[in-house]
Amino acid sequence: MTSTKFESADQLHEWMGLALAEAEAAGTEGEVPIGAVVVVDGEVVSRRHNEREATGDPTAHAEVLALRDAAAHAGTWRLSEATLVVTLEPCPMCAGTAWAARVGHVVWGAANDDAGAMGSLYNLAADPRLNHEHLVTAGVRADECSALLVNFFTKRR
Repeated sequence: MTSTKFESADQLHEWMGLALAEAEAAGTEGEVPIGAVVVVDGEVVSRRHNEREATGDPTAHAEVLALRDAAAHAGTWRLSEATLVVTLEPCPMCAGTAWAARVGHVVWGAANDDAGAMGSLYNLAADPRLNHEHLVTAGVRADECSALLVNFFTKRR
């Protein structure tokens, strides 16, 4: 685990636990088990999980939903003081949403070898060609995050 922000490892572990609980809820609903939370000033302001199957909305990824709720809570789209915690490395859409919201810090669990856009395939969080970069902490509770996904897809096959 690499950390590049002032949150303690214990805080990140705790917040990832909340994201894991959201991911577990998604799995029980037949959704791909990915969960996300947004934290501002140490307070969890939103918690969401994937809802693509339930809504038929291809953009209903946990990160997008959590960031929408956080922006509504904050009364602004600018979330520069926010930390997004998600169980799977964000895809390009979700990394782009974090970029558009000017999120200050993204924490992810399992690497996304198929579509990761914060280190695995691309790195939208640290591309100097974009007008905003943010800190990333990768690999928090990675084994637990990965196990949820592996178990979910094993049962579906």
